[in-house]
Amino acid sequence: MTQPTDIRRVPASLGGGVSEHLRTALRLAADGLPVLPLRRGKLPFGNCLACARNACGGRPNMKAAGTCKCGAPCHAWAAATTDPAVIASPAWAPAWRHAAAVAYHPGGAGVTVVDLDDPAAIAWARATLPVTRTVATTRGEHWIYQGTMPSANAVRPGVDLKSHAAYARWLGEGVGVTAPLPDSVRALAVKEPPAPRRAAQSLTGPLGARGGVCPHRTPTYLDRGVSMAVQRITEARSAVHATVYRTFLAVLSTHGRCGCLTDAHVGRLFTAAQAKGESPRHCTDAWTNALTTLGL
Repeated sequence: MTQPTDIRRVPASLGGGVSEHLRTALRLAADGLPVLPLRRGKLPFGNCLACARNACGGRPNMKAAGTCKCGAPCHAWAAATTDPAVIASPAWAPAWRHAAAVAYHPGGAGVTVVDLDDPAAIAWARATLPVTRTVATTRGEHWIYQGTMPSANAVRPGVDLKSHAAYARWLGEGVGVTAPLPDSVRALAVKEPPAPRRAAQSLTGPLGARGGVCPHRTPTYLDRGVSMAVQRITEARSAVHATVYRTFLAVLSTHGRCGCLTDAHVGRLFTAAQAKGESPRHCTDAWTNALTTLGL
């Protein structure tokens, strides 16, 4: 994220009664951060009567694109802008008079904020994620990365991701250099299929009802394929959770219907996954989810 290095003057046309939050918002907007006012409780201001309950259809940049052209700061993050004429407009003035903070739209600024809410989450980030620009918050820290992704809440205890369709409070420039968004952060938003409501798959003996030698692959090919899958898991540098699931899915998609995949093969995959820190329960869940996804 481009951080301001100087304080730009508020245009003289705005007069001397400009609030500090509005001054901050104009300065940030000049540096490319789409901004919006927040009321008490770190919440955006409510929609006007014309936009109440999304009666206007929403703004064009929302997920369900609408045609709203309301001049007020309605629709939360979707109202964020870098246009000083809008930010300092009469329609936004009431919000600035009662604003408790300034927020910005991370996705619109080209960044992702990893919101760490407590000391345990911070400790996890320091042990897991690449070093980047860090901003202290009331309860924890914001880790800011260059790049955008879908937002997601509670991706793990005390950790939210804010980028597209989200806003984050402006709490200062922070310290450090903004690093590129790593795969390890993107993987936090990857959702596996929900745990299926079916009996756990037995891993004893060949998988599938056909049995015998794989009809379209040789045993040597199968062994090489399993070895490559083990290597893929072992060499994963990030997104291990997602890598394990996708690798299980790839192996099953090739040999899951043949009857040639045995407990010994599956054991090798589970051993590799657990060596990377995956729990036995997660391995079983990932395997069962892969089976369900493929209809096995």
